[in-house]
Order: sequence, then C-alpha cells, then structure tokens
Amino acid sequence: MTFQQKFDQIITKNNSLLCVGLDSDLEKIPSQFQHKDYPQFAFNKWIVEQTHDFVCAYKPNSAFYEARGADGITELKMTCHYVKKQYPDIPIIFDAKRGDIGSTNEGYVRFAYEYLGVDAITLHPYLGKEALTPFLKQKEKGCIILCRTSNPGAGEFQDIEKLYKKVASSVVASWNANKNCMLVVGATYPKELAEIRKIVGDMTILVPGIGAQGGDVEKTVKAGLNSKNAGMIINAGRSIIFSKNPQKETMKLRDEINKFRN
Repeated sequence: MTFQQKFDQIITKNNSLLCVGLDSDLEKIPSQFQHKDYPQFAFNKWIVEQTHDFVCAYKPNSAFYEARGADGITELKMTCHYVKKQYPDIPIIFDAKRGDIGSTNEGYVRFAYEYLGVDAITLHPYLGKEALTPFLKQKEKGCIILCRTSNPGAGEFQDIEKLYKKVASSVVASWNANKNCMLVVGATYPKELAEIRKIVGDMTILVPGIGAQGGDVEKTVKAGLNSKNAGMIINAGRSIIFSKNPQKETMKLRDEINKFRN
C-alpha cells in the first residue's frame, strides 16, 4: 500500500484531515512524564492513545529528539514502532526537512524508512530533483516537498519571482512520476495556498501553521480542499499535545475542519 492509499483510507475511517504533530519538547511535557525511563515515548504514547480515533496522521519533528542525542533517537524509534504496531492504518510523517546531495540522501532514506519505518518524509527542494532521487524512487513512500512554509520570514526567498509557484509546477510536471509527491504549504498563507491548489490539482498538501502559529481554520480549509473534498493534511502540534485535554482539543479541531469541508 502506498502512502497516498493509506492516507485516503484513514481519512474515510476517522473522517479527519487532522494530523497531530508530536513536537515533544522534553522541557514542556507534563511533569508526570518527566521522570520516567523514556519520557518522550511515554508522553507520545499517551497522546496517541488520546487521539488515534480522530487523526489522519502523526508527524514527529526530528529536532525535538535529535536534541537529546542517542536517548532522543531511541525514543523516536520507539514512538514510530508503537504507532506502527498498535495503529498500522495511521501514517507517520517524519518531519526532518532533508535534502542533500544524492549519496547523502541514501543514508537519510535508510534512516527514515528502514530504521524508523515511517511512511513519508518532508524534504526541501533547493538542490533539485536529481539530488532527491533516492527519495523520489521510493514508490510506496510519501515525498512532501517544502513549497510555501508557514514561518513569518518565509517570503525572503520564496516570494522572489513567486519561487513557491515554480516549486509547485516543477513537482507536478517532472518530479511526480511515481505519484508519491506532495507539498508543504503553510496555513498562515491561505492566498498562496489557493494559488498552489490551482497549480497542483488534487495533489495532497501538508498544511502546518494551525494552532500555535495562528493559521485560520476556515480560510485554510476553503483555500486548500481538492475536488474530492480532501487532499489536505492539516497539522497541529503544540496547541493539542500541550493542552489540558488533548483528546478534547483533537476532537474539537477535527470537527471544526469538517464543518468547513461540509
């Protein structure tokens, strides 16, 4: 089963376009997890148990695990293994924003897909299609290309001659031979999201920026839906996982997204 097929099935099963970002900063997780043998894993496991009926994906961000060295990488692997074993129908997106020369990317491929066992990875396009070939040739895995990111300073380069449109057009025209490419477009830029949707057709778009970054749910959903009333992975991390009741917040956001889908 390809990433896209797995994603399409979980959308139907959970009636959800909501992805929960497992941005499990050790300094911010609740005190009851801080002193456990595997604190990040214990926290992630709890979040997954609270939210698995309401999501379309989980997205651990590599930085929060790499910051702890070997311990963090171990707990990242434990988290991925747990989701794969207990909820194999829920895709895992590894938010690592990789993109280097081809030989280096071979190592990143092995780490993501063989060691962690994830279903998709975020990638940056700056080195071009040739460099990303080790990822693009993984037919069953998702390649989620940074296009128009959600951070405030994104326009410094991305707005030069509308570079984000060039990225979107190139991915559609020549990168997506295996039908495994997707794009990252921030919820904080709904106008650009709508422009990119017109360029890419029904291609799935990962949309960060809802919640802590201030993206507007209604504008985001209306700008980003494809012709199948789907085609979006709307990510929220901190606003859910560090809330008092992650289950309630996940249900609330899932339902708000669906209100504007309908």
